[in-house]
Amino acid sequence: MPRRTVSVPHPNGDTTPSNFGEKDPLNSNGDPHTGAPEKKVELRKKVTLLRGISIIIGTIIGAGIFISPKGILKNSGSVGMSLVVWIACGILSLFGALSYAELGTCIKKSGGHYTYILEAFGPQVAFVRLWVDMIAIRPAGLAVIALAFGRYILEPIFMPCGVPEIAIKLATTIGITMVMYLNSMSVSWTARIQIFLTFSKLLAIAIIIVPGLYQLFKGETKNFENAFEVNTVDLSGLPLAFYSGMYAYAGWFYLNFVTEEVENPERTMPLAICISMVIVMICYTMTNVAYYTVMSAEELLASDAVAVTFAEKLMGNFSVAVPVFVALSCFGSMNGCLFAISRMFYVASREGQLPEVLSMIHIRRHTPLPAVIVLYPITLLILFLGDIYSLLNFMSFLRWLFIGVAVVGLIYLRYTRPDMPRPFKVPIFIPVVFSFTCFFMVFLSLYSDPINTGIGFAISLTGIPAYFIFIHFERKPKWFQKLSGQRLAFQPFSCCLSSIGYFCSSSCCHMGAIE
Repeated sequence: MPRRTVSVPHPNGDTTPSNFGEKDPLNSNGDPHTGAPEKKVELRKKVTLLRGISIIIGTIIGAGIFISPKGILKNSGSVGMSLVVWIACGILSLFGALSYAELGTCIKKSGGHYTYILEAFGPQVAFVRLWVDMIAIRPAGLAVIALAFGRYILEPIFMPCGVPEIAIKLATTIGITMVMYLNSMSVSWTARIQIFLTFSKLLAIAIIIVPGLYQLFKGETKNFENAFEVNTVDLSGLPLAFYSGMYAYAGWFYLNFVTEEVENPERTMPLAICISMVIVMICYTMTNVAYYTVMSAEELLASDAVAVTFAEKLMGNFSVAVPVFVALSCFGSMNGCLFAISRMFYVASREGQLPEVLSMIHIRRHTPLPAVIVLYPITLLILFLGDIYSLLNFMSFLRWLFIGVAVVGLIYLRYTRPDMPRPFKVPIFIPVVFSFTCFFMVFLSLYSDPINTGIGFAISLTGIPAYFIFIHFERKPKWFQKLSGQRLAFQPFSCCLSSIGYFCSSSCCHMGAIE
């Protein structure tokens, strides 16, 4: 398939031209009318260490720790064992994050999982990952987070009554629109607001931890008595407890989706990843300790909103503020996820596996405007017409499958390309242990829910014929070439993308080239 000529970073850090076909006149070395040198339109390096930390923490910490952190307790069987699982899952997630830090510093391209699979195993496997992300996982995941935002932002208004479903969906739509607009308009403001929302999350967690520890120092330790009681520990449930814990820490990989916009990535990425993971591990562990100082294991399992129950017991009317903090936490997760995922679509377009329009960058704002907007109609369609939770049940295990494949790619590149510059290198046992963990989680999904997992596999396998139809075959019928422009990989979205292209093309966006 023909590709465009853009400058992309070589793994060793040099900028080299990639042969994507004809040279775009808008990216030439001079103005076509005056002959004057033209400044290259590109995404700028605006992700500092603080902004990188806010992206990671902001996408990991969502609503779960405030509302329902009980999956681990339920499956581990005791208070003490649940805390051990929280810490162990944090360490395993740190292993994955460190593996991605190595990948991000030796392959200096945005795109995260997609880019690493493409580099190690080629375009076919990478396209299947991209296909699943675009048609299901990303829009459904964004819709679920947005629904939580819509519900909890309205809860203080409708208390003590329930929030009407139509109001939730309207608030959800407004939230999605706000996030899309913010990411379209400014990278700097997106990052600043992400920092604010991350500090809001940490403040909310501190409001739980501080009074909880105060109760602990006062001697409220009755719920920790017999914390490791053997009779209550369920060894058969421990794998499911680890499964819940790994999902709670998911999000550490999002900084790798914006590698090309990170200042000094060799230093910033490992530092941001390590600092963020340590902060999240401490927050998660201490928040659960605080919960147990006020609630017994039985009360925590029975609560529909653990943080609200905690606040009602210790802080009285302040519990009304908890839903607002949860809504802000969800908004931060939405903002960070969209910021990162839009870069994956941008890179996939640059590689010729998505429509050309998605690799355009706004001239003045330097945002990948089409790549941000493309997720908007798909998310709203799933929100109002789709069965979101069933879709996530079908597809969620694929996240760990492809993360495991990407980390195996790290091991593979160690042996096939030993001379590749690696500014940050982890001991080999770290990616080995983490990739084994990922594949174990896939096996656990298949064992515990074979029907939904099988359906998810079947949906993902549709990416194989899609690759050969839209990407691989060089000779297509003339009617198809005219319709697709020889580069359209996702025909079902052609109308939407054509509209985006018309909106962006006249004088707003240029084809992007990243240094």
